Amino acid sequence: MDVYQMGTAKEHKAMSQTETPQQSTEIRSYNGEQIEVHLRNALPRSASFPPGKYPDLEPGVSVENGIICERDVPVRMRDGIILYTDVYRPEGRKHLAAIVAWSVFGKRAGYQGQHVMGVPEGALSPGAKFEGPDPAYWCHHGYAVINPDSRGVGNSEGDIAFWGSGDAQDGYDFVEWVAAQEWCNGRVGMAGNSWLAIAQWYIGAARPPHLAAIAPWEGQTDWYREGLFPGGIPEPGFAGLICKTVSGNNRIEDVTAMMKAYPLQNAFWADRRARVEDIEIPAYIVSSYNPVHVHGSFDGYQRIGSKAKWLRVHNTQEWPDQYSPEGLEDLRRFFDRYLRGIHNGWEFTPKVRVSVLDPGGKDVVNRPEEDWPLPQTQYEKLYLDGESMTLATQAVDGESAARYRADDKKGKAVFTYQFAEDTELVGYPKMHLWVEADGADDMDLFVYLAKLDENGNELLAKVIDFPNPGARGTIRVSHREVDPTDAASFYDPFLTHRREQLLQPGEIVEVEFGIWPLGMKWHEGQQLRLSIQGFALPWMEDAMVSGGEPIFVWDTRNAGSHVVHTGGRFDSYLQIPKIPS
Repeated sequence: MDVYQMGTAKEHKAMSQTETPQQSTEIRSYNGEQIEVHLRNALPRSASFPPGKYPDLEPGVSVENGIICERDVPVRMRDGIILYTDVYRPEGRKHLAAIVAWSVFGKRAGYQGQHVMGVPEGALSPGAKFEGPDPAYWCHHGYAVINPDSRGVGNSEGDIAFWGSGDAQDGYDFVEWVAAQEWCNGRVGMAGNSWLAIAQWYIGAARPPHLAAIAPWEGQTDWYREGLFPGGIPEPGFAGLICKTVSGNNRIEDVTAMMKAYPLQNAFWADRRARVEDIEIPAYIVSSYNPVHVHGSFDGYQRIGSKAKWLRVHNTQEWPDQYSPEGLEDLRRFFDRYLRGIHNGWEFTPKVRVSVLDPGGKDVVNRPEEDWPLPQTQYEKLYLDGESMTLATQAVDGESAARYRADDKKGKAVFTYQFAEDTELVGYPKMHLWVEADGADDMDLFVYLAKLDENGNELLAKVIDFPNPGARGTIRVSHREVDPTDAASFYDPFLTHRREQLLQPGEIVEVEFGIWPLGMKWHEGQQLRLSIQGFALPWMEDAMVSGGEPIFVWDTRNAGSHVVHTGGRFDSYLQIPKIPS
């Protein structure tokens, strides 16, 4: 579920003309609560837009380069629905471990188009499912790779769902079907990044008996909090685009309609928060500090029930990292141990390996650590001073305020702090603010942490040649209620999103919210910049639908002016995760 080139403007126009987004609703039960679920027609398989180019069913078997490909194999779910899958396995081999790649993007690369930014041309074979394991690598190392079209996708029957308990139930049935095949050794794993990683959290929590290991490579765990409503601010653009581009014969959950119907937490959204605590099998978890999946990857590692868990934090982006020789070999050692029973010393692998970004310098990569968050973390407060527009290690005595136009793309409050010595920040920053909306009853805040050199020039990390704007935190102030029982709230406040608390004229309120994890080094004299504003900065801004339609679209409520109160009674501060040298 990532940003990639979607086709030409002409193809995009053809999609909108071919698509007939007829709406419907259906009452479904989630944890005993009846929810009216909004659905729309999926993009027809016959549409001219590239992701819709699914061929008709063409079951058969072919062999190429020693790999058997069984196409369009039917698999029946417990409710009678049939899913179709391709099966790749090495010719003449039995007793194979299997790797399942579960997603909505097509079981063959040609359906979605194999434009994978950051991966060299020709590095992947035609059998590589988008964001999934490449059979050309894994089959030659003694594995079977199973590429299903999940429910409703392509020729698979039923309606398309965005994860949740229903999708997990299908995954359970599918894993058990794979384990029962005569060529399988009874051990099934799951791999892949983004959507394919997210699905693993849900299917793993369903506990299929023959699911032996998972490898979620950058994936959210809480769709509401991390994808659709970060901090309570709606971002329907990304998920809405997925709705418009996933192909099938029936319907798909209408995400944008569900967001409008249910802007607060309910049983439907709770069903989309993976119960990773129920996963007890070995897990190889990968993250980076890039937007979209960063919080979920770390959250999954922290909450997962498995004692056999490993976290690796890289310094690039999920696509090139997953297909790099180092990434492939590392994952193969993990799967060899838990899917093939090879005692290869994997247990000596450090439980946590982190990268520390150093724009303008040299990144630290794969540094062994004991746990996440790093046990040696020292949380320090940097207090905002609205008069000097700086951050200070001591509380500020005098009251002052910083003000900016809420709906102005240039309006922001910027505070800086200069480090007197080399300093690493690794983990979860937290924002504590006293704020006021002048001329509105709500406010949407976007906070960014960035690195500057000694002269105040930006030193931004690059993600596939796109500048990363910095670690981001977001909050809709009416969603400021924090769950006091959540153990991680000291460094990563858990917002309940159960009610709105709109602001009264002149009311100054206290808000606490998390900034998504970062790992960054500042050298002596370099500066940390804290920006507070009413709009999101672009990320991978050139990766958009041809024709100029942006991927990420935020529905903000900002109007009038935002006022950030500091000093005296208003102890606004940034809490940073400092790592001792």
